[in-house]
Amino acid sequence: MSSVKTHGLSIGIERVNDDVYLSLKATGTLTHNDYLVITPLLDAALAEVKHPKVNVFIDGTELDGWELRAAWDDLKLGLQHNNEFKKVAIWGNKNWQNYSVKVAAWFMSGEVQFFEEKAKALAWLEK
Repeated sequence: MSSVKTHGLSIGIERVNDDVYLSLKATGTLTHNDYLVITPLLDAALAEVKHPKVNVFIDGTELDGWELRAAWDDLKLGLQHNNEFKKVAIWGNKNWQNYSVKVAAWFMSGEVQFFEEKAKALAWLEK
């Protein structure tokens, strides 16, 4: 019997007082097809936000990585929306995620930080 492997991105948008929060949960090994699905949803969601800057919370605790083409898709998506992001908090549990965040920070206009504790990530976004 083969095991089922899930992968993909889920997206949510929340308002806390006057602030807008975008939350993403990444699962498994992301593929190019995952980005073909999520990119138009993310574009549409951000187009509706009439707020100058958005805080982003990414749950990467179940992320195993990207296929090569999906990694390129991720970079393009970040570059496309980077001016809309005020802070990006990435909650993860793998050393390579921390290094990925440091590289991503070079391409982002907002602040990007890696956290191993969810509560600390959320608290940082609220500062």
